[in-house]
Amino acid sequence: MGESAKNTKNQTAGAVGSSPRLYQRAFDILAGQIARGELAAGTELKETGIAAQFGISRAPARRALAELAEAGLVERRQGQGFIVSRLRNRAGIGKRNSRSSPAANEVRLVSLPSWERIYGEVESEIAARISFATWRVNEAELARHYRVSRTVARDVIGRLQQRGLLRKDDRSRWYAQALTPDHVGELYELRWLLEPVALRKAAPNVPRELLQAMRDRLGDALANAHNIDGATLDRLEHDLHVTLLGYCGNQTLMQAITLPQSLLIAHHFLYRWTARLFDIEPLLPEHIGIIDRLLAERIKDASTALERHLRVSRDRAIARIDVIARGAEPDPLPYLIRSASVSS
Repeated sequence: MGESAKNTKNQTAGAVGSSPRLYQRAFDILAGQIARGELAAGTELKETGIAAQFGISRAPARRALAELAEAGLVERRQGQGFIVSRLRNRAGIGKRNSRSSPAANEVRLVSLPSWERIYGEVESEIAARISFATWRVNEAELARHYRVSRTVARDVIGRLQQRGLLRKDDRSRWYAQALTPDHVGELYELRWLLEPVALRKAAPNVPRELLQAMRDRLGDALANAHNIDGATLDRLEHDLHVTLLGYCGNQTLMQAITLPQSLLIAHHFLYRWTARLFDIEPLLPEHIGIIDRLLAERIKDASTALERHLRVSRDRAIARIDVIARGAEPDPLPYLIRSASVSS
């Protein structure tokens, strides 16, 4: 793998798949300190420092800084790291210099379970590799690599199974299945059968202001379609397929959707590598059509539009995976063993 490809891959893998609870907590604390003036304009923030300050791994620290940059709260420095931006409407009274304030280094997310501190990084490493092959996961090596107990490693694997990213073969070994065209096709077929049903159940429960906010984000993205990035595409997918469907109210149905929606984890990685695969990302007008029908209370039409969107998305997902698979090979990791096939 070339040096530039390695750097891109490393930045991408760290930014994707981070546990939302973990990076969001760090983001919220830092954003609040910046808004209140506790972190003064010009204060330097680095990924390694944030990770150490909050007691988290570098992957969620990197994601938190990326979110802060996107929100305009920090700016990337030449070379490395970020600095706090100058805000015109900085909230808070009695601003203090960051040297004497309870800055980020005094806050640690120690209440987080041990598994959550490494989960995002493990998930992203696996998601970055299933475009290339099927991978077996060695629990003992996972624990050794992250210097955690086997219990913690087992907890991580359990969460990956819940998310649909890992399965067991007939010898009770954990594996992450390759995103072959056949496998992707099967997952998408489940999605277009199940998600429209969940949408019809969710539609009456979704607040109109939430739908309008989703529509506004889609409109903004379409207006900037030629400069759209993978993180934005990822967020818009989450809006429709996770947040909105979360109003379904049928827990059994939502559990059934978990396996095929493991594709969304892979999309974290795929979108960041192939954000410019199309001149105008096709999902934007398709999502807009679904949300507009919901705003017009045409629920059945919205459900039909969602099914149509998922059907055509299958081939686009396969195209993205093909672009990745023909690119650079991933770096080796001791807890992931490449496998051409699995016994099931």
